[in-house]
Amino acid sequence: MTGAPLPARIPVLLYHAVMEDPPDWIAEFTVGPKEFASQLDAVVACGRTPVTVGTLAAHLVSGAPLPDRPVVLTLDDGFADLAGPTAEALAARGLPATAYLTTGALTPGRPCLLPPAPMMTLAQAPRLEEYGMEVGGHTVTHPQLDTLAPNALRRELRDSKAALEDVLGHEVVHLAYPHGYNSPAVRRAAAAAGYTSAVAVRHALSSRRDEVHRIARLIVRRTHTTADVERWMEGRGARTAPYRDSPATVGWRTYRRARALLRGPEFAG
Repeated sequence: MTGAPLPARIPVLLYHAVMEDPPDWIAEFTVGPKEFASQLDAVVACGRTPVTVGTLAAHLVSGAPLPDRPVVLTLDDGFADLAGPTAEALAARGLPATAYLTTGALTPGRPCLLPPAPMMTLAQAPRLEEYGMEVGGHTVTHPQLDTLAPNALRRELRDSKAALEDVLGHEVVHLAYPHGYNSPAVRRAAAAAGYTSAVAVRHALSSRRDEVHRIARLIVRRTHTTADVERWMEGRGARTAPYRDSPATVGWRTYRRARALLRGPEFAG
């Protein structure tokens, strides 16, 4: 790595599946095990201090202590690798992480909008905590939350939280919006449901001034390399949150809402 680090910028990485032969629908957001290991090694070598989303959120809410140069690792959905080799790779390097689980996809017989893929089970969620992970909610069915009617939105947030709390035996207060889709109304609903933090995507670096119910993340695609991760660790290669939604983002939300009125809830992906 070259250049001086920019400590005010906080990389929050978003991973999905870590596997060699993923289903087509998630392939773009899948990293192979060897590349994943290389990227984790780059995180270890960069000199940043890994923390959970909970630690970052506590700083954003109350100014609780945060290391000078933090980094946050997150994993969405709950693919089968998460409770096995992925958790082991993180633990072997002493890297805490926050995992967000889509409860409907992890419970046989429950409806879910996620297409078929190898998934962990909800009963394995406590194992993630044994590996040192923080567990958060990622809704029940993985819908585009910003297109749902208020009652449906509340059910997605409430039922996912309750299912996780039942299996973990403690309160779950962190949320990830499926595909990052959110709005002011969704953020208010998340807070009202008892989530003290929520992560979006935004393809941006977070910061010490970020919004606690819209924390920016950098989504790791299969085309990203270890060099990309090293650049993010330097605080480079992406804009920095917070910032206002662009007109294009607002327009895309309006279009999706209109489409949902005709088609019903749709998969966020």
